[in-house]
Amino acid sequence: MLSNPEFLAEGTAIRDLEYPDRVLIGSRETPSGLKARQELVEIYANWVPRERIITSNLWSSELSKLVANAFLAQRISSINSITSLCEKTDADITEVARAVGTDSRIGDKFLNASVGFGGSCFKKDILNLVYICRYYGLEEVADYWEGVVKINDYQKERFVLNMLTAMFNTLAGKRICIFGFAFKANTGDTRESPAIFVCKRLLEERAELVISDPKALENAKEDLKGAQGKIFYVEDPYEAAAGCDAIAVLTEWDIYRQLDFKKIYGSMDKPCFIFDGRNILDHRGLFEIGFNVFPIGKPPLTHLK
Repeated sequence: MLSNPEFLAEGTAIRDLEYPDRVLIGSRETPSGLKARQELVEIYANWVPRERIITSNLWSSELSKLVANAFLAQRISSINSITSLCEKTDADITEVARAVGTDSRIGDKFLNASVGFGGSCFKKDILNLVYICRYYGLEEVADYWEGVVKINDYQKERFVLNMLTAMFNTLAGKRICIFGFAFKANTGDTRESPAIFVCKRLLEERAELVISDPKALENAKEDLKGAQGKIFYVEDPYEAAAGCDAIAVLTEWDIYRQLDFKKIYGSMDKPCFIFDGRNILDHRGLFEIGFNVFPIGKPPLTHLK
């Protein structure tokens, strides 16, 4: 039996397979196990440089997969945990992340603040790691990794509460346009997407939702099936935003960076708000158009008195 975990990312899976950072192959340390492992090494060596093929025992291989995803999710939760502090102190999370990321010991990847992480792997693999730790009585270690998930849940709830506070402490009857439902750009996958939580919470606050996404609308309909409240699904972002009180950006699709926001502003109810849950928009430019702008981990830009 061999362990050959995959490290493919959605949206770049083929490239990740052709040019992997590493290939990991685990086996039992027996003559037959080592022989089988070497056979698989030879297959990968047809296109992967030998120095990128790592061999280990079975447990090391299996745990490496869980720990890799746990570390990536931890980086996201770590930077997201600082966004609330930035908003209290008028710091800018983008500047903080850039300064921290220039440290060669840390690096700049996975330091983009957001409404939270999603996808099929991060939460599942962390909770798997938590389960294994608790099984072996490592309660402090389990609590540590469980904290990564708790921060992610906190960040999603905080995003909704910020919307509620900014929009005069009530969302009842407000029409909110959701830009993006997939858990990340360039995929239609909505598993564990922050948008699911955010939309359900907005519905609990009796807001009306207009959901727009270039690839994930059918999945969004399934994810919100049975949810109580008014929900509309509109692929065209201009049509979706028309008549809305606010826009919440929940997926970092490039299309949202390129929209004519002057046109969108003219079609929305006033005062109108943008809550950029991915920090991908030109916040100063939106403010100058007339929007009340609420980024993640940055001071808001608002015309409200």
